[in-house]
Amino acid sequence: MLANPGKLSRKIVGMLVVFFAVATVAIGLTLLISWQLEGVAGAINDAGSQRMRTYRMGHLMARGLESKAQVASVTQILGEEMGRFDKVMRDLQLGDPIRPLSSPRNEEVQHQLHEVKTAWQGRIQPLVARYLAGGPAEREKALDGFDAELEPFVSSINELVLVMERSYTFDTNLLRTVQAALVLLAVFGTVILIRFFVRLVIRPVGELHAGMQRMTGDDLTVRLPVTTDDELGGLAQGFNQMAEHLQSAYGTLEERVEAETRRLAQRNHELGILYSVTAFLSEPAPQEALCEGFLERLSSALGADAGAVRLYQQASDSLYLVTGQGLSEEFIEREAEMNCADCLCGNVFQSGVPTAFATVAPPPGMKLRTCIREGFATATAFSILCDKQKLGVYNLYFRRPQALSEQQMHLLETLGHHLGVAIENQRLKSREKELAVSEERNLLAQELHDSIAQGLAFLNIQVQLLQDSLRKGNTEEAMQTAGQLREGVQESYDDVRELLVHFRTRVHQSDLDTAINAALEKFEGQTGIRTAFERIGNGPPMVPTDEIQIMHIVQESLSNIRKHAGASHVRVVVKRSMATICVDIEDDGRGFDPENDPNCLSDRHVGLKIMRERAHRIGGECRISSKPGQGACVTMILPKENREIA
Repeated sequence: MLANPGKLSRKIVGMLVVFFAVATVAIGLTLLISWQLEGVAGAINDAGSQRMRTYRMGHLMARGLESKAQVASVTQILGEEMGRFDKVMRDLQLGDPIRPLSSPRNEEVQHQLHEVKTAWQGRIQPLVARYLAGGPAEREKALDGFDAELEPFVSSINELVLVMERSYTFDTNLLRTVQAALVLLAVFGTVILIRFFVRLVIRPVGELHAGMQRMTGDDLTVRLPVTTDDELGGLAQGFNQMAEHLQSAYGTLEERVEAETRRLAQRNHELGILYSVTAFLSEPAPQEALCEGFLERLSSALGADAGAVRLYQQASDSLYLVTGQGLSEEFIEREAEMNCADCLCGNVFQSGVPTAFATVAPPPGMKLRTCIREGFATATAFSILCDKQKLGVYNLYFRRPQALSEQQMHLLETLGHHLGVAIENQRLKSREKELAVSEERNLLAQELHDSIAQGLAFLNIQVQLLQDSLRKGNTEEAMQTAGQLREGVQESYDDVRELLVHFRTRVHQSDLDTAINAALEKFEGQTGIRTAFERIGNGPPMVPTDEIQIMHIVQESLSNIRKHAGASHVRVVVKRSMATICVDIEDDGRGFDPENDPNCLSDRHVGLKIMRERAHRIGGECRISSKPGQGACVTMILPKENREIA
């Protein structure tokens, strides 16, 4: 019997739709009634409050006649009560969903509310208005009229409250009736659904479960009865077909296990190759050593007889042979450098599509054919990439025909990417070292320019003056010039020694405070200027290279103080916290104007510029504050994220 797909689904869906429709109607009716009841209690309460408000207005009018002193306050309160009465009447008529307060929902309530509103606007409100606007006699007449109309008006309000309560009671009873019907519907509907699912689903599923239990007990002869043409009947048919298939496939199980074992062994072998090569490429090594080790591991793992790594040279648009293994000298000499259009390797480099081919039927793009003359039966070429940047090609050669699977091709392509990343990392490290050397040479040139070069220029001028004085026979002037020459030579000698100290500076074991103390002691011994060091707070350790740059800034500041400040006292304060480190170098010298001082603005005086460059290099900021006659302060600030050790 063939199963009818979707029949059971239609039965279940149909039953559930009917049950859902009936439940939806019942719940909708409940919601409708509950919506009608929403805010009725608030409306009844507000309607009842109108009686109290009417009596209060009568009381206020009477009190206003008894005491003239209270006329003003009574008039104000009476006006407010009239406003509240009008507002409550509007709310009762229109409703207020925010409170909530419901508006009238049947004709009887609406009619009675209209009666109350008409009585208020036609009789009561005009009397109160006459009371508020008239004199004593007019107010007394208005009060008499109000007293006459009070009881009938309050009675109409009482009737409104009673009508609203009757409406509320009716809706409440109706809601309870519908809810009880809904409970009965849920009980009977549940019983019907249970019987329906037992007959159509649970019983067939139980038979299927029993069959599965027998099959679990290695009884492959079990078959299920197909009694319906729905999905469960189809499932029983499928179970029977599965049992037949398992019974027939049981004899071939050992062969399948052996095939799967071979496949897993192949995958483990590929993963081992990937791990071995990537672990090797992650170690620091020169470019040629990386390529050689890469070829050795691939050749050993795949049984390749030879291999080559070629890198692209943009200047000549050619591929040059970095390293080769298992290749003859003739092969290496012939293909040491090839144009990208000369052979298949160039096509692979340009297209990025790997290839593996038998040399007995070479592809059309193969022109040099050196690998054929070398005696290789199979040749391969894979791209070397790094972030989609083409770096070169590597080859594996086999003397016997070698068929590479799709998984092996993908593995070799992936390894080419890893080799590209390793080569590019080596290039970046080399460029980083070159950049660091270049930056340090630039700083060295700037410091030489700012110190020794200026001193030598001064000495050159003094020598010319000395020659001129000797030519004229002016001994006194010559001696004076010679003294200035001696001072200039001594100053240049001091500058050279100071530069040597700068470039030999090392901060060991993150001991910046000790290094600054030592520099201050040496500075005080050389210049006689009193020094002081202070440390405030604690913080995490710093990167050693950052400490060296801070130390250079401190030494440059001390050098500027020695040359230009004329100070008698120097103070260095190191403030540490979890957020920043701040170093202040203060002196009590002659000071200067950082904005207008020609020494700061001139290109010849680059000491302050060098300090800012050093601070910027480690992600910090160097600030200089000074006023003429009030000393100077150099502040170095390094944020937390730039100074923590990774």
